[in-house]
Amino acid sequence: MLKETVKDVLTVFIVSDSIGKTAETVVNAVASQFNTDKIKLKKFTNVTSIAKLSEIINRAESNNVVLAYTIVLPELNEYIKDAAKQSDIPIIDIMGPTMSKFSQALGQTPQLEPGLNRKIDQAYFERIACIDFAIRCDDGKDLTKLKEADIVVIGVSRTSKTPLSMYLAHQGYKVANIPIVPEVTPPQEIFSVEAKKVVGLTISPTTLQDIRQQRLKAMRFDKHADYAKVDRILEELNFAEKIMKKIGCMVIDVTNRSIEETASEILSERSGL
Repeated sequence: MLKETVKDVLTVFIVSDSIGKTAETVVNAVASQFNTDKIKLKKFTNVTSIAKLSEIINRAESNNVVLAYTIVLPELNEYIKDAAKQSDIPIIDIMGPTMSKFSQALGQTPQLEPGLNRKIDQAYFERIACIDFAIRCDDGKDLTKLKEADIVVIGVSRTSKTPLSMYLAHQGYKVANIPIVPEVTPPQEIFSVEAKKVVGLTISPTTLQDIRQQRLKAMRFDKHADYAKVDRILEELNFAEKIMKKIGCMVIDVTNRSIEETASEILSERSGL
């Protein structure tokens, strides 16, 4: 039976034109398959020049090194292959073969832009931050953040302020919403926000009455409560209208409109600012 000979420490140079997370994940997954502590990793990130690559190749020559890389720029990719071949350095192109197969299957040329995955991740986290903002600033909470908002939605109860805010947050906007109630003086903060950032929602009294009655029914309350009476609804809508006029903001009638339609109108108006 042949006895395995364990070589000296293997150093893996991880070279990337971005942060090297993809290559590091793959290398760690492979290393975990070997019962040894003799595999060491060394990362070189944001490598975008031949000069920098040349330094790395020179360092690799004097060690027991495997070079694993995620480089998308063609000229750098070719340089690694040529230089590593001349120096007899084992290399692993982690993304290249997969990208080539995808390109063939899709009939498309890849963008070959370094760090593109990180940019996509950044956009995702920015949306999460917007969603968190909408939750924190829902229903008039945390007025201290009002000036940070891209959009401030105001209106009486059951005019879809919260679902609209969440929808816009998923589109990457920081949205706060504030209820307007006759018995409560509107917070002074909404008058200090730029009027072009404020959106007032209104609705037909009969539609709002039906929505409120359905809400009361779902909560097992009396559907004839003052909350759903036409006189009360008219009082609220008239009061809200005065506030919106005072602010000088955009007003949208949400009667029989979907959240998507309302959001589209808001964003169309914003694009013209």
